[in-house]
Formats: sequence, C-alpha cells, structure tokens
Amino acid sequence: MDITRFIPTNRKLLLVGLLILIIFLTTFPLYSKEYYIRLMAIIFMYIVLAVSWAMFSGPTGYMSLAPAAFFGVGVYTAALLYQLKGPLLPLPAIIVVGSLASFTLAFLTGLVTLRLKGIYFAIFSFGLVVFLKELINYLEIHVSKVGGRHISYVSNTTVFYILLGICVATLLTAYFIRRSRLGLAMQSIGGNEEAAAHMGVNTTRVKILTFAISAVFMGAAGATTAPRLVYIDPGLAFNVTYSFIPILMAVFGGMGTLYGPVIGAAVFAYTEIRLRQQYPYYYMLTWGIILIIIIFFLPAGLAGLIPKLRDRLGGPISKLRKGGEAEEHAHT
Repeated sequence: MDITRFIPTNRKLLLVGLLILIIFLTTFPLYSKEYYIRLMAIIFMYIVLAVSWAMFSGPTGYMSLAPAAFFGVGVYTAALLYQLKGPLLPLPAIIVVGSLASFTLAFLTGLVTLRLKGIYFAIFSFGLVVFLKELINYLEIHVSKVGGRHISYVSNTTVFYILLGICVATLLTAYFIRRSRLGLAMQSIGGNEEAAAHMGVNTTRVKILTFAISAVFMGAAGATTAPRLVYIDPGLAFNVTYSFIPILMAVFGGMGTLYGPVIGAAVFAYTEIRLRQQYPYYYMLTWGIILIIIIFFLPAGLAGLIPKLRDRLGGPISKLRKGGEAEEHAHT
C-alpha cells in the first residue's frame, strides 16, 4: 500500500487551509465573546495598514510615514458624516467617501512629493500627518467651535465583518499588483529607478498610482474603525503611531512576501495587546526585546521561518514519495 497517496500536495494543502480559515473567520462572531470579536477586528485593521504600506513601500523602497494621514482622513470623514444625532449617509457609503478622500489626498501628495527621494520623502510624508492634525485641530476649535466629535456606535460584529471584507480586498489587490506589469515596474524602481526610467518606465506615474491605491484601504480602515471609537478628536484620528506601527509589523513579519505583513500584523497586534493588559508598566520594554531578537536572528522576519520549516518537512515527505514510486516501478 502506497501511503504517499494520502500525503497532500502543497497546492491542495494550501486550498484546504484557506477553506478552513474562511469558514473559521466567517463564523467567528457566532461563537465568540465580544472581547475576542473586538480583538479580531483590531487585528484586521492592522493587517490592512501593514499590507497597504508594504504594497507601495516594499517594492519601491520609498519609506512612507504617511499611513496615519490616510487612516486619519478616513476616521474624520466618518466623524463628520456618521454623527451622534444621526448619520448623514449609510455606513458603507461613508466608508467609500473616506476611501476616496484618502485616495485624493495621496494622489495630490504624490504629485508633489514622489519626485523626492530617500530621507526627504520620509520627512515630508511624516510632516503631512502633523500638518493635517494641526490644521483640523485649528478648524475644529476656531471654526466649528468643538474640541471633538461624538459618533454613533456600531456593533463590534458589524465592524468585524466590514474590516474582514476590507482585509480580503486589500490582500487581493496586493496579490494582483505584485503579478502585474505595475508590480514589475515597482520592483524595477526599487532596484534602480534611473535604469527603470531609461527602460521606458514612467516612474513618477507608477509611484503616484500605487501610493494612491494603497491609501484607499487605509482610509477605508479608518472610516470603519471610527464608529468603534465613539469619540474622535484630531489627536486621536491622526495619532502618529499609526504611521510607525504598520512599518514595524511589515518588517516584523517580512516584506519579501505577501503573507509576511499579514503574519507580522496578526502576531504583533495580539502580542502587543496582551502584553499591555498583563504588564502595563513593562510591556514596551518586553516588546522591544522581542523585536530586537526577531530582527537580529530573523532578518527576513517571521515569514523567513516558513521556507525553513518547509524544507525540514519536505525532506521526509519527498523521501516517502520517492520510495513509493520506486516500489511501484518494482511491481511493474
């Protein structure tokens, strides 16, 4: 009897794993407590931010510190349209408006800044976050005469499913971009931008388009997360940590693959939340030590462990298959 027939191929194993994951996620709120539903929604939000950031900065090598700006635009769009006295638009429409607002901001910012390179682009993109926070804070205090805005509450289950959909859309977009001519052009820019331009790649257009596409999902995540916050002010919406955490998550997971930022965001978010709850005074020190260990011993991130595990598991399986094939040839 050839037992290798019962050993699934990599593709079959991947499909079965994806099917199990889809069933698990779509039914998760049916048997989970509110705390875990909220936790999973936060993880989805961070996955969207990390994958969106890596979608542009990973292949091009441009260090964008603007995620907090695009996320904050989505948050404040929801704060303006989904008011406590009654939403001006349905939540799905508000999410679309927030996405378009972030896309427009990224497109206009890209026209101005994506001709800059290196540290200059990073500083300008971070300055955009600070500028928007201070501008909206000034307008709220001196024009609207409010210090913050209350927003209608939306259940954790609703936020969970919307963020799950946005997460899937983000991953699919990143997947198809990586395998398109646009993705190839981005990789050529990251390799040598001058050489890519000489080969006929419109580097400015490619960078602006991808930068704006990545901002769409950040804005959508912000607009979806806002009703869960209930109260919003400029400092909360444009919190600068939303610019740095996605970068840490992507590096933590590994930017060389599509699933690297996903793993990094999921593990990072869950570990950070648990450490903050159990060790409120020491969690930053503990988390810093974990990050140093990961970066020192796994420069490719957590995703770098997968090929090593595959090689270790693949050796015995391949030997079994070769043995089974040899046995079949012997019988014939």
